[in-house]
Amino acid sequence: MTDDDTTVSDLKSKVRAFCEEREWDQFHDPKELAIGMVTESAELLEIFRFKDAAQCKGAIADPVRGKDIRDELSDVLYFVLRFAQMNDIDLSEALCSKMEENARKYPADRVRGRNEKYNEYKDI
Repeated sequence: MTDDDTTVSDLKSKVRAFCEEREWDQFHDPKELAIGMVTESAELLEIFRFKDAAQCKGAIADPVRGKDIRDELSDVLYFVLRFAQMNDIDLSEALCSKMEENARKYPADRVRGRNEKYNEYKDI
């Protein structure tokens, strides 16, 4: 299974089957799944704590730390997929809608190469 030959729907189905086999639906209300996302995101962030950009890139390239990073990122994705699956959220639709909103907030000709939040930038 790779990104090139797998759909979001495929991944949501895989997560659904895994959880149903274990009868976990009862534990996966929106609050618990949101907590899972944050917890796993924090575990991913912890790997990079107090590291500069070069050290972060090095950690990703390192076979052992890189696996830890992929595992934590996968845990985050699991909770995102499970939240969407349990709550009938079409992630592709949601992402495309949000990207359109972001395009309005961050017009490329005004923010290219800048890192201010949309309510902070001013035309030069």
